Amino acid sequence: MSVLPMVRRLEAAGFRAWPASSVHYDGAWLVRLTSGHPAKRLNSVNPLDPGDVARLDERIGRNARRFDAYGRRMLFRMTPLAGARLSAHLDAAGWVRFDECLVMTLDLAEVDFRSAIDVLPLRDAARFLDGALRLRGDATLRPGLSEIIESIEGEAGLFLTESDRSATSSAICVHDRDLAGLFEVATGMADRGRGHGKSIVMSALKWAKLRGARLAWLQVEVDNAAAVGLYRSIGFRELYRYHYRAPPA
Repeated sequence: MSVLPMVRRLEAAGFRAWPASSVHYDGAWLVRLTSGHPAKRLNSVNPLDPGDVARLDERIGRNARRFDAYGRRMLFRMTPLAGARLSAHLDAAGWVRFDECLVMTLDLAEVDFRSAIDVLPLRDAARFLDGALRLRGDATLRPGLSEIIESIEGEAGLFLTESDRSATSSAICVHDRDLAGLFEVATGMADRGRGHGKSIVMSALKWAKLRGARLAWLQVEVDNAAAVGLYRSIGFRELYRYHYRAPPA
């Protein structure tokens, strides 16, 4: 059975849940750019049809100039929707492959939530941003992350746990019809290994399930062994992978 229909569904959900500030289409390429946040998934070309391989050099050059205008390096985000022909073209041109990621899913009907703590998401976005950015250690991302949160399509649950008024873990759960997407899951360095990450993820997923979500999903870098292990322990399983491509230096 082809996985592509579910890939298309989750990719569309991801674009709604983590919106870029500038979006346009070049054929079946979705070009996303965000001046206020450097995240690669917000600043990349996302091919959506394996058969769309016309005039590749012309289109790559045109979009490279668009990225230059934003002060960004052009990147391709290569999911299974990109296809083998585009990948081969980039190989031949010397484009570098890096940062492979997993997209993982979880059937919420199979999760035992009896031990999950009932936590209501914060209504105070400023308080969430203070805590989440402290965990990330980069306050410069505040304007960009604030804009993203305000633009999320769907119901965004902002979850933050604190100890002695200091943030210990954070997560954003986006409820979109029967889907629940997890973003910005983080635990402070000093608090890792104490179960804070699993606790906040379970609370966020319980909140989404009570609102009608049936399938949870997330994106995580393959090399982030601790996070991958955490998600697997909850029951998440890999559905597909993607990676980024950058032009040769």
